[in-house]
Amino acid sequence: MTQKVQLKRELGLLEVTLSGVGIILGAGIYALIGKASGLAGNSVWLSFALASLIAVFTGLSYAELSSMFPRASAEYEYTNHAFGKKLAFIIGWLIILSGVIGASTVALGFGGYFNAFIKVTPVISGIILIIALSCLLLYGIKETARFAMFSTLIETAGLIIIIFIGIPYLGKVDYFEMPQGLAGVFQASALVFFAYTGFESIVKLSEETKTPEKTIPRGLLIAILVSIVLYILVAISAVSVMGWEKLAVSNAPFADIAFAAFGSEAFILLALIALFATANTVLMMLLGASRIIYGMADSSTLPAILAKVHPSRRTPWVAITVTMFLSFIFVFSGDIAFVANVDNFTLFVTFFVINATMILLRYKEPRMIRPFKVPFSIGRFPLLPFFGLLFSIFMLSQLEWQVLITGILLVVIGGTLSMVEIKKS
Repeated sequence: MTQKVQLKRELGLLEVTLSGVGIILGAGIYALIGKASGLAGNSVWLSFALASLIAVFTGLSYAELSSMFPRASAEYEYTNHAFGKKLAFIIGWLIILSGVIGASTVALGFGGYFNAFIKVTPVISGIILIIALSCLLLYGIKETARFAMFSTLIETAGLIIIIFIGIPYLGKVDYFEMPQGLAGVFQASALVFFAYTGFESIVKLSEETKTPEKTIPRGLLIAILVSIVLYILVAISAVSVMGWEKLAVSNAPFADIAFAAFGSEAFILLALIALFATANTVLMMLLGASRIIYGMADSSTLPAILAKVHPSRRTPWVAITVTMFLSFIFVFSGDIAFVANVDNFTLFVTFFVINATMILLRYKEPRMIRPFKVPFSIGRFPLLPFFGLLFSIFMLSQLEWQVLITGILLVVIGGTLSMVEIKKS
């Protein structure tokens, strides 16, 4: 009998944390801050602060659950233990979609910056990027992590540059100016939550991480906290330099901020940094989606062929290839704000279930070993996951009806597929 090829455990706390910071930072802050400014005005920093609450509360739930079940199938594994296979399949389906749609969204953001150098449409450059990064994922997890670490350092430097650019401009605008009132701030908060997406992908690295039950929770929480601080400072700096009106109409907001402060050479530098930032996030989202496809197939929930691991590279090559082709579909929409909000819908629904899972398992599996445990409980009832659950509902209420209809349709498709798969098994 042929021995099954396993994923390779290569990653430590530094690699996991930097991979997490890398995927979070590149997502929305480079691609969506302009769109968010149009909704929240100069108060866009407040939108980032509000959005961070759901990231913190839900991130803590992920930390505890990942310490209990350190598997690549992550959300599927957690939900299956709490609610059973049907809901677990739907959540797994939504997480796969989240990675695929998220990669497509940021690939379009990459295209906006790439257009500053070569005049091609964001759709074309986005597809080329997805193909190139899929090849890197196929090559190996260690090489992928190295690229992610290198890109993370570059994109973090870009954010720090934006913060320093804004220092001389501090106080030039009213930081509580809300052209659409609090409603606009809340809508922007729902949109920029996309900027925090990615922290949940860290748990997909469990089977490629050394001592994952301790390393994954630590890396996840450090990555979230670093990202929150940088986001709020960058948002304040951005509106200080340009004001929300100019920021709202920019396709390459950070490059335009640099141009406003220092001219064309700074524009080129920030555009280059933004290319690394957005590419890094696309890479990590493709990684997360391919790993949950692999994990669900390895658990016999998806066809077994999707769990095939390359014998020499030790990467799930079939799952990576399928993720690449699925990502192409959403790139063709071309509307970055709409695609980002559809991605947010899948995440808000998922996070509602993950927080509910966390609460239920405290009662269902009270004696199970938890190397990391979420603080602040009343008896067995954990308070912070409950707040995460409430915030997920609130964020869903801020999405436009077109996004809600699209999202509900995707859930229905997932439910239909789950019934088919359960009947097969």
